[in-house]
Amino acid sequence: MPERVPGRLPGSPPTLADVAERAGVSRQTVSNAVNNAELLRPDTLERVRAAIAELGYLPNRAARNLRTRSSHLLGLRISPHLEGTAEATMDRFVHSLVEASRGAGYHVLLFDAVDRTDPLAGYDDLLRATAVDAFVVTDTYLGNPQAGLLDERGAPFVAFGRPWDDPGAPHPWVDVDGAAGTRLATEHLLDRGHERIAWIGWRKDSTIGEDRRSGWSSGLRDRGLPTTGLASRVEDTVASGRGASAVLLDEARPTAFVCASDTLAVGVLHTLADRGLVAGRDVAVVGFDDSQAAQLVLPGLTSVRQPLEQVAVEVVRALEGVMTHQPRPEPGLLLTPTLSVRGSS
Repeated sequence: MPERVPGRLPGSPPTLADVAERAGVSRQTVSNAVNNAELLRPDTLERVRAAIAELGYLPNRAARNLRTRSSHLLGLRISPHLEGTAEATMDRFVHSLVEASRGAGYHVLLFDAVDRTDPLAGYDDLLRATAVDAFVVTDTYLGNPQAGLLDERGAPFVAFGRPWDDPGAPHPWVDVDGAAGTRLATEHLLDRGHERIAWIGWRKDSTIGEDRRSGWSSGLRDRGLPTTGLASRVEDTVASGRGASAVLLDEARPTAFVCASDTLAVGVLHTLADRGLVAGRDVAVVGFDDSQAAQLVLPGLTSVRQPLEQVAVEVVRALEGVMTHQPRPEPGLLLTPTLSVRGSS
């Protein structure tokens, strides 16, 4: 509990002057400890920080922002949840980002765009108002010019997702290795004796979907097993997964499915239930994203889990580097997912 300072009214927060008196330093030294710690000797900095902790002092962020022109806000544009999907990846990422940002002294400002066809809608308003210090960009799919336009405007940002259409782009990014995830899922099924493993993924113009598909295909090819006739590309909805799996079961007779998302995998579970088949006993099913749906459906959906908590930590770390102009050895960081094994496989 913060210690009461003599001469201060009960319940009133400690001030910078209180900290200075407790540490035996000037007010400017306390200000430096908060805003420019590198200016102080280690022993002085330690003494001031000890006084801050003892008194429970919180810097006046509004006044600090006026001096530094810093809002300590990170902007993140979000899109509405799509009906008919099991997608919850962004929800988990946002929560992880909020937690990681708080640890670094920042808050996350969520915003949407009136015109969602405009890649910079919402960004321009915040840039003109200098309302945020930096952005986290998540829409890095092929053809989206968002990252390039922000870079042209000199706006600091870090992307969650690779620059698919410009591999040499210099901006920092953090991503999850989708191909490694689906290969892990495929090898999991192969090790359990499955040889006819079907793939249900997204349309061919989805670079993320094709990346995930490559893990499935390489996993089978490396074991000398066929992929011909075992793949389907559809929209990311439960209904699409249901329809695609019905066709594949009739025409290709797979004993297992690997899907590009939990949404599609839930569609497969519906098809199996329609036919009186039991997931995990008659046909194995693996999804991707480890959504809440994967944990709630019966018998539990095995799914590739993205390390979103670590993604958020690395994004914030990269943002700190961008804002302090500290160059990174490599612009991108690719993290490896894991597999959450449940009854469906």
